[in-house]
Amino acid sequence: MNQIVTFGEVIMRLSPERNKKFIQSNRLEFYFGGTEVNVGISIANFGGEVKHISCISDDFVGDTAISYLRKFGVDTSSTVRSKLPLGIYFLEVGAVMRPNSISYNRSHSSFSEIKPEMVDWNASLKNCKWFHWTGITPALCEGGYHTLKEGLVLAKKKGIEVSADPTYRSGLWKYGADPKETLSDLLNYSTIFIGGVNEMNEVLGSDYGDSNEDFIEAGKLLLKKFPSIKKIFDKIRTPINASWHKIRSRMWNGDEFRETTDFDITHIVDRIGTGDAYAAGLIYGLLNFDDFKAMEFGAAASALKHTYEGDVNFSSVNEVMNILEGNTSGRFNR
Repeated sequence: MNQIVTFGEVIMRLSPERNKKFIQSNRLEFYFGGTEVNVGISIANFGGEVKHISCISDDFVGDTAISYLRKFGVDTSSTVRSKLPLGIYFLEVGAVMRPNSISYNRSHSSFSEIKPEMVDWNASLKNCKWFHWTGITPALCEGGYHTLKEGLVLAKKKGIEVSADPTYRSGLWKYGADPKETLSDLLNYSTIFIGGVNEMNEVLGSDYGDSNEDFIEAGKLLLKKFPSIKKIFDKIRTPINASWHKIRSRMWNGDEFRETTDFDITHIVDRIGTGDAYAAGLIYGLLNFDDFKAMEFGAAASALKHTYEGDVNFSSVNEVMNILEGNTSGRFNR
């Protein structure tokens, strides 16, 4: 059992070249991504054995998406197909004081057809040692919620480590489910919480602030409400402007608080998927290092993702370790 399993929508991103607005351009670049996909591909780039489960359009676009996943060694054998089109989103990449702008078109995507009977969880989790989910999937559709829950119930029975990134996007919850109740239900089957005070406030109904003290207090309440969760990890982003951010990580495990130093990102190429890069780096780190080294690895992986166009972090373990060793000058590798 050595496979990391991710479950969620595969989505296509369309963007004008460089930092143009749509009105400035008649050329678009496309990338494949999706929160859980980004995590899976990044872990595969670190050398992990990854399976991604989804429902993808049964057309040439879906064929291309599956080929993209397989290019990185991601197992797609449990992915099913649909006659509905792949979900897409449109992104204008900001710069300096102009922020990114996103518009989604995913309400009637192929993934919206996903239902529990379409996934054989016994087969899908046969070789699984780690299962990762995010709050995007139960937000998209009722079938996504029920299918995910079925997988989580089985994962808990099997004693599989389960990381939860309960990312809350208010604009995605359109089918009538209560986000707090739904995410709380799924957290009962999870062991690692990847999220900050905002995510904890959403499931706790609290209003803690962003300070370390509030993070710890919220963490204490979260661990009490969800006894299966053992550790909480958070990525802290400090924006100077749209092109310059700082990234660090912090943790609460019920007994100890730890925090890393900042990684300074002075020129952002693309910040989409940087939270996913953190989650992937953290998961890889927790499987291979101690907690603090895992936090550092996740933060460094997130920082490096800001240097790549597209949704995915293409960094290797050696490249992340190079950053951790303080080699941040960007000098040529010869």
